[in-house]
Amino acid sequence: MKISEFGKTKNGEQTHLFTLENSNGMKVKVCDYGATLVSLIVPDKDGKDTDIVLGYDNVDPYQGASAFFGANVGRNANRIKGARCIIDGVEYNLESNDGDNGNNLHSGSNCTALKMWKAIYDENVNDKISFEILSKDMEQGFPGNLKVNLTYILTEDNELILNYKGTTDKTTIANFTNHSYYNLNGHNSGEVYEQKLMINGDYFTPFATNNSIPSGEIRSVKGTPMDFTEMKSIGRDIDVEDEQLKFGTGYDHNFMINGNAHELRLAAKAIGDKSGIKMELYTDTPGLQLYTANFVSDESGKNGAVYNRRHAFCLEPQYVPDNINNDKFESAILKPDEEYNMNIKLKFL
Repeated sequence: MKISEFGKTKNGEQTHLFTLENSNGMKVKVCDYGATLVSLIVPDKDGKDTDIVLGYDNVDPYQGASAFFGANVGRNANRIKGARCIIDGVEYNLESNDGDNGNNLHSGSNCTALKMWKAIYDENVNDKISFEILSKDMEQGFPGNLKVNLTYILTEDNELILNYKGTTDKTTIANFTNHSYYNLNGHNSGEVYEQKLMINGDYFTPFATNNSIPSGEIRSVKGTPMDFTEMKSIGRDIDVEDEQLKFGTGYDHNFMINGNAHELRLAAKAIGDKSGIKMELYTDTPGLQLYTANFVSDESGKNGAVYNRRHAFCLEPQYVPDNINNDKFESAILKPDEEYNMNIKLKFL
């Protein structure tokens, strides 16, 4: 396994970049800060190595970054309304960090994406690495010491697998996601409007207002811009006159994935219109957030790239946002006698 230094954190901790490889030319680069997916390199239709995720050249911009490029977000991904929740009859007040909305977003400034994880690996193994972190009791405002292990596996079938496991000593929330920004034509290739996307979800969870919190309704995508049940270009409907797109300033919505909620199943397919790269995403979560980088602006990235609005799309497996406050949705509660186990598989064809 290739290991290189990736800069020091603001606390003086040395970070490292670990490179996984397979015999087909795929490479995966991950950092122990945030267990972050920094690069995902896939041969395109002409055999050219193409890095398809947005990211930075060193650890410094990842610290406190609001975009969460490649981040492993926890213990709760997405939003909690009013930055408060009730667990076992006790109300917990969380950090309000979602602008004027007053919500908690991605667990606040103590998010696991903004922490050092312990890397566990064998230098002679090129296709697997694990990271561990302890999210301490009340560190993010949530109860319980939550121990989390994340393993990356790169297979010879051109699959990248992320497996999350966790245990807690008090009832808490466990709802992690990977927040990679994909551009299948290459991270530095600009807008993704012509890239094709299919989401295996007949329903989505609309917002009642512009606060990005699902109302509790589970609405059919049919006849709406949210219909990705057949492959279509990401840009086809993104700017049509639609209340939900106005609320999200584009796509920033949760889709209910078809099938059994806790079985690994196809959630989405995407194709790079220029690269020919085809990606399938499988997961065992109830929902999938589609976000079209609506608020990325003049972000200096890897290799001199400058990222802007809609230069990428995110596909974030998750429980429905604000599930802890809405009994219409399955709760992401984890109890001391349970094990959190969540999987994401990216397959390249």
